[in-house]
Amino acid sequence: MLLPQLTVYRHDRRNRALITLSGEIDLDSAPLLCASLERCLRDGIHTIDVDLTSVRFCDCSGLNVFLRAAQQTTVAGGAVRLHHPPPVLARLLDLTGCGFLLLGPPSGPLPSPPGDAPAAPAPAAPHGSVPSASVLSGDVR
Repeated sequence: MLLPQLTVYRHDRRNRALITLSGEIDLDSAPLLCASLERCLRDGIHTIDVDLTSVRFCDCSGLNVFLRAAQQTTVAGGAVRLHHPPPVLARLLDLTGCGFLLLGPPSGPLPSPPGDAPAAPAPAAPHGSVPSASVLSGDVR
């Protein structure tokens, strides 16, 4: 018996969702990820935080899913933010120059232009463990 390549946990709070992923994101599992993110939009969720702490691997097919979801949520007035990307995905974001679309502002305060008032600190990234509202897993073919 094959174990699922990717497990998706979703926890909603009003119009915001925390998606916690575990496993590997590649050509085979990208459709499950895509369906999960699209489902959030259909359910009225416009702000999606994706915790990648337990993701061991993510290739360009996963990056493509995240970029498409970012575009769709932006059109809907929201955002997708990735948290704790694995090294392979962090490298892809760096090489493609699209990290600013998915990673959000730096965690510390932004430097102020000369003569301007100090910038307000950026909001903290979500942390801690939250109970799952739904769990999806599968070997997508």
